[in-house]
Amino acid sequence: MHTTISPFTLGYWKEKQPAGRTKFGWQGTSPELGDIRVVYPAGRDVPNAIVTEVRGGLIPTATFETRGVHTDVVSMPTLNRATLRVGDGLVRMSRNRWAPTHRGRSLHMTYLRDAYRLTAINRRAYKLSRRPDAEDPGVVITVRQSGLGSGKKVTVQAAGRVLPADVSLAALFSGVDRSVLTRRGAVRAGFSRIFNFWAESQS
Repeated sequence: MHTTISPFTLGYWKEKQPAGRTKFGWQGTSPELGDIRVVYPAGRDVPNAIVTEVRGGLIPTATFETRGVHTDVVSMPTLNRATLRVGDGLVRMSRNRWAPTHRGRSLHMTYLRDAYRLTAINRRAYKLSRRPDAEDPGVVITVRQSGLGSGKKVTVQAAGRVLPADVSLAALFSGVDRSVLTRRGAVRAGFSRIFNFWAESQS
């Protein structure tokens, strides 16, 4: 069902665990879609894997999972070696990691018969687009992070009528490392991984 939604805000939260990794995320309420909560890392701690999850009252639960040895030194999933699911459905993903522009480096996704594109605006903002077709004009959802420390927040704004899955995907990526969607971010991410692996080997 397509719905017009008002802009809404998700506030930052952090929760230390008795054992295992500290949980982080975003939570808030959409007037039309109810409570929405993003958490990373979600679920039980598993070696060589890290998951972000979004769930809410009127949106499908979605998960983004990254596997590999690098997951032990990151706080959220990365776009490398990742699996994305919405409900019980697998989302196909592809991207051109060598493209010179933000648009060219976009993450392309297909869920059911809908085609999506996730494009970086800058390191703190991105947009999720669902491609129009003969029956649907599509939608663009813009997500922007602002603030510092415990006052951080994410603002979600849609241009067009959304499907619940659109909002799940848009919110989910607030808990995913999107740095490789820009050339500069990809370079920073590469150096960060090298340093983290070195630091881990010294501990």
